Amino acid sequence: MLSINNSEKAQLPSKRVENIIEYLTYFVYKYVNRGLFEKDKITFILMMCFKIMLTAMKITGADISMFLKSGAALDIKTAEKAKPFAFLQDKVWLNILALSKHSFGPGKEASPFFRELPDRVS
Repeated sequence: MLSINNSEKAQLPSKRVENIIEYLTYFVYKYVNRGLFEKDKITFILMMCFKIMLTAMKITGADISMFLKSGAALDIKTAEKAKPFAFLQDKVWLNILALSKHSFGPGKEASPFFRELPDRVS
């Protein structure tokens, strides 16, 4: 009821519902975040951000998976490109390789910068 009473009024019903959802989302975030330990707040913020972006179709589940796992799914022994520098950690190189293979967003158009990232590093 608080969200209905306090959200911005609008003539169009669809805009009114959008305003109520936005207000409710903010207050759920605010009250849950207030009750968390400081060390858990960033994780909660990240989870909320991912869910909002996923619902708005700005990112996909594969994008979230890429962010969370990145190169951990790859093996350095079977990587298609050898690590160019000895000082570069294996985890960092695998993250670069995974990032270069992933196409971000619902449109699945890979950024040329990320596609060429392993070549630019070496």
